[in-house]
Amino acid sequence: MNIVVCVKYVPDATADPRFESDNTVDRVGVDGLLSELDEYAVEQALQLKEGTEEEVTVTALTVGPEKAADAVRKALQMGADQGVHVQDDAIAGSDAIATSLVLAKAVEKIGSVDVVLCGMASTDGAMSVVPAMLAERLNLPQVTLGSRIERKENQLAVQRDGDTATEVIIGAMPLVASVTDQSGEARYPSFKGIMAAKKKPLETYSLGDLGVDAGEVGLSVAWSSVAETTARPPRTAGEIVKDEDGSGATALVGYLASKKFI
Repeated sequence: MNIVVCVKYVPDATADPRFESDNTVDRVGVDGLLSELDEYAVEQALQLKEGTEEEVTVTALTVGPEKAADAVRKALQMGADQGVHVQDDAIAGSDAIATSLVLAKAVEKIGSVDVVLCGMASTDGAMSVVPAMLAERLNLPQVTLGSRIERKENQLAVQRDGDTATEVIIGAMPLVASVTDQSGEARYPSFKGIMAAKKKPLETYSLGDLGVDAGEVGLSVAWSSVAETTARPPRTAGEIVKDEDGSGATALVGYLASKKFI
């Protein structure tokens, strides 16, 4: 059984985001890490592997600049068996449509894949559409936003929790699935896992290796782009409401009303 987990290298959310002159996110000059939401997908892949006596290979796949390999290394430290990094300067600025194309070609090159797992969204783009686009390009069934995944022979049972009901969808493999942050806490890499990851294979592909024309990706052909970015304004001092004469509650309500909070 072969499982591919799509992971993304994203800017650290605790740091101030920076943008290039073309309004694309600076992914090189800032600290980054494996998207937290993709860690849940890695965890579910590892649980599928641990839940069977069958030989299972988990491959972590990412698309991005040189530093994006760190996202794959984190997945390898968690327990993935091998990694694939698609790196090409022409990819910079790609939207979800182009990203799904590159991912699909990479999955096809890996070959004989039974399950493609994704997080519910990336923490930087938060579009949640790549898993569906990827399934369409691979001509595979999809079950998205799963809170629980269980293998049943050659099928996956995916639990989806909605606002008013919970449903379980059975999908025949091969398929594409995405999981939410309710699917189970992701494990921390152990010291043994960190050391073992250094010996695991990590392949790097270019667009040429995947048979993708550079004219099909990048900002120039993106269907969506950022028109303008504005720096976050500095925090200002708050307003203190005093209650020296018993009028504090009235003053507080008046302040909240003036800001349209109530």
